[in-house]
Amino acid sequence: MGLIHIYCGDGKGKTSAAIGLAVRAAGSGMNVLFARFLKNEFSGELKILDEIPRIKVLHLERSYGFFQTLNEEEQKEVREMYAGLWMRIVEETAEGSWDVLVIDEFMAAYRYGLIDRDESLRFLRGKPEYLEVVLTGRDPDQSLVELADYVSEIRKVKHPFDRGIRARKGIEY
Repeated sequence: MGLIHIYCGDGKGKTSAAIGLAVRAAGSGMNVLFARFLKNEFSGELKILDEIPRIKVLHLERSYGFFQTLNEEEQKEVREMYAGLWMRIVEETAEGSWDVLVIDEFMAAYRYGLIDRDESLRFLRGKPEYLEVVLTGRDPDQSLVELADYVSEIRKVKHPFDRGIRARKGIEY
């Protein structure tokens, strides 16, 4: 029986938790599909995930900055690219060869309308019974919280960014 997980909150570690689950699942013989929204393609974890035989990462052709900082044309490009990514996720999971689906930064894509909200809710409600789904991101919509089986909040108590320390390679990306 596949359940739905949400890792949310303003603390560091949502993606790390999702990757940990993906690695655990692959190590247990499960096949994992890993997709991400609103992140760059240069994060160190992608290199390692690509080397794990039972994990498939859906890579993007381009990385963008924060959605709110993009101009209108870039936002249009992002919407088109993520609509394509969403279709790949739906098609891949319909084939039945994946046991676990991880969608990193799903909450932001949902919040900004980068994926169709009604369509994504239909997908989650109608997902194959065996498919375990992991969604990450800040501020999940209440409808997603109600739909989920697990909701884990990672709360920031203190973070170096608050002191002006930027993301560091190998630690935050």
